[in-house]
Amino acid sequence: MGNYFIIGASTGIGRQIALQLSAAGHKVYGTYSKTTMQSDDTGVEYHHLDVLAEEPDLHFLPDHLDGMAYCPGSINLRPFHRISPDTFRADYDLQVVGAVRTIQAALPRLKKSGQASVVLFSTVAVQTGFNFHSLVSASKGAIEGLTRALAAEFAPAIRVNAIAPSLTDTPLAAQLLSSDEKRQVNAQRHPMKKIGQPGDIANMAMFLLTSQSTWITGQVFPVDGGMSALRV
Repeated sequence: MGNYFIIGASTGIGRQIALQLSAAGHKVYGTYSKTTMQSDDTGVEYHHLDVLAEEPDLHFLPDHLDGMAYCPGSINLRPFHRISPDTFRADYDLQVVGAVRTIQAALPRLKKSGQASVVLFSTVAVQTGFNFHSLVSASKGAIEGLTRALAAEFAPAIRVNAIAPSLTDTPLAAQLLSSDEKRQVNAQRHPMKKIGQPGDIANMAMFLLTSQSTWITGQVFPVDGGMSALRV
């Protein structure tokens, strides 16, 4: 069993990843930012972490890590002309710079494992292109580039992959799924005719974080109900 570090484990996909890893017998260190979490009978050990801090405080982590996932994100959809450059910078800080800082801070622990895995998150909108998605697509496009660059740099000791979901039923997407009509419309946009669930994404993250995927690195995996590949 391994030691896993899940940044953004208080809600949504991050929470589901933490719970599934813990249920499988792994030791999980999860972080929260705004939603206060207490360690409980799920087996997840929670700690506050500000990913925007210049030097993330990871004193609570063990000497070595077998994997980490960076889950903080935002969904802010609006016309490009209504997004200020400062808003682009703030989104990039959260989704990209935050990931860079935490990976750098955790790197010595990951190296000690000898077979560690890092999982990052992109979005279906990077490779497909949707109206009003310029903000999230810009940041997540950088994540895809970072994924491949780090996979090359860290091989063979640390694998780095990313998951690119479509719309998933999490608190982050609550505004887009706030009525039955919105849910139905968004479900019908996907070839699978349904909204993704946190477990759909967490299952892929579990695969990539653990020893089941030791020959996979530098990849971006769509988990999107067929959105990126199919037209039906």
